[in-house]
Amino acid sequence: MKLAAPIVALFVWSITCWGQATPPAPPAQTAPPPWYQRISLRGYTQFRYSNVVAQNDLTPPLEIPADRSVNSNESLMIRRGRFVFSGDVTNRLSLYAQLDFNGSTGAADFSLQMRDLYADIFLDSQKEFRFRFGQSKVPFGWSNLQSSQNRAPLERPDGLNSAAEGERDFGAYFMWAPTASRQHFRDIVSQGLKGSGDYGVVAAGVYSGQGPNRSDQNGEPHVVVRWSQPFKTANGRFFELGIQGHHGRFVTPTQAIGTRPAPTIDSDGVTDQRVGFTAIWYPQPIGVEVEWNVGKGPELSDDMRRIESGTLHGGYAQLNYRHSRPNSQAVFFPFARWHFLEGGRKFARNAPRSRVNELDLGFEVAPWTEVEVTAIYTRTFQRTRTGSFPYDMTRNANRLGLQVQWNY
Repeated sequence: MKLAAPIVALFVWSITCWGQATPPAPPAQTAPPPWYQRISLRGYTQFRYSNVVAQNDLTPPLEIPADRSVNSNESLMIRRGRFVFSGDVTNRLSLYAQLDFNGSTGAADFSLQMRDLYADIFLDSQKEFRFRFGQSKVPFGWSNLQSSQNRAPLERPDGLNSAAEGERDFGAYFMWAPTASRQHFRDIVSQGLKGSGDYGVVAAGVYSGQGPNRSDQNGEPHVVVRWSQPFKTANGRFFELGIQGHHGRFVTPTQAIGTRPAPTIDSDGVTDQRVGFTAIWYPQPIGVEVEWNVGKGPELSDDMRRIESGTLHGGYAQLNYRHSRPNSQAVFFPFARWHFLEGGRKFARNAPRSRVNELDLGFEVAPWTEVEVTAIYTRTFQRTRTGSFPYDMTRNANRLGLQVQWNY
């Protein structure tokens, strides 16, 4: 009988509270993990072989500024050996650092090089607005922003890459992308569609203009603006449209030309400006990439006495096909690319006028996500040797390239 009153009271209370929402329990107060547990380590390595199988004997040997494996005495090499440290230190601060063990720094031997070292500072909890400070990729051109880990052809097209060889520079940028667009950028990469990643729908900022790991030469930063919007159709297909432009003054390095003295250049550099457009239809399974840019940049004068501003234009068109088997990691990715450039190569000493006209045919096979094998044939119709005087033209050269890439 002593328990009757409490039992009746409990019964009445339960009937009264039936259907009422139960107040949530207060969240457990757990300390956030230390910063070093929020930093990840990943990367990839590319082992490459190249061989010029035939070329017009009346023209000089083929020279590819970005790929030393094309040299007759350097056919086997590690093209890239990347290690990336990245992560969100807090909800407002994200860090990114990339090191590269490679053989294309211009040094006689392999070297360790800083590729990226920057911080993203987010202004809102949704991370739609951010500032980026440090050395990072210059937001100009989709192909420049696409990681070499994802690109099918072995090297970037000269027509776009000539705007920012090495793709990177010291800079400060403002970037904005709404949540839906940021999700599109992530989905494109995670689905293996070889996207460029999230560099904002809108990006604007200033950068040194002299290239990665190089000090400024004139105290006048370049200005860059880019808009690139990803879209998703009702049937799940992705495509992306963009425009970009940059303006500044570039100080080209000079040296003596044969028996001639080094050409003169204004101390504050030469006008360097471009505008370009981007149209990407992602491979689901057929894809198309088209980019083109026009502008003015440093160029050696006809009499080889000075560096002045000359007109330039170039770009590329690429056709892709992505085939994957159900319930399998294996991917087969054939591609065809034509790329073209006409204009001064500002990053070469004396900025000689360069003409590039090439066709690439190849395929990539990835039996597993961690291993990719690429084979490519390139027909060089024309390519100027910009590394040294007399800046001759190589014509009708044929080369093969093989690459094994492992991801970790």
